[in-house]
Amino acid sequence: MIQLTNINRIRQNILNITKDLSDAQLNKIPAGFNNNIIWNIAHLSAVLQRICYVRSGLAGHVEVAFSEEFKNGTRPTRDLTEIEIKTIKELLMTSIEHLEIDVASSLFVNYEAWNTSIGIEINSLSNAIAFLPYHEGLHAGAILAIKKLV
Repeated sequence: MIQLTNINRIRQNILNITKDLSDAQLNKIPAGFNNNIIWNIAHLSAVLQRICYVRSGLAGHVEVAFSEEFKNGTRPTRDLTEIEIKTIKELLMTSIEHLEIDVASSLFVNYEAWNTSIGIEINSLSNAIAFLPYHEGLHAGAILAIKKLV
């Protein structure tokens, strides 16, 4: 599925453009922003979990507490540790790898329809996966903007 390949490429690019940033830079929230680089990275895995697995009635591969901490409408409440940052960066890639495997295994049967904040109706897993590159691109752009300020 080309969208999964594209998501994988976007995520590799995100890791590449952030690899030389310190933990302090990843955690810094610049003036005019309400989140930071590491929140954006974690958010991508949390959203993938919520719109693909949770809406399909599946437990998935990400802890519920993680998904809740980085879901839409949240913001960083603390600086993340070096270990948490490492885990988040690993999860960025493993979450898409799990999705690829689970899609190929026909794990997804049901899907609860919903509308995005920009009015796009998502009524199937394939629609959700088609939407993800747009979402990933938005946050990649936010990461690039924040990187210039940290």
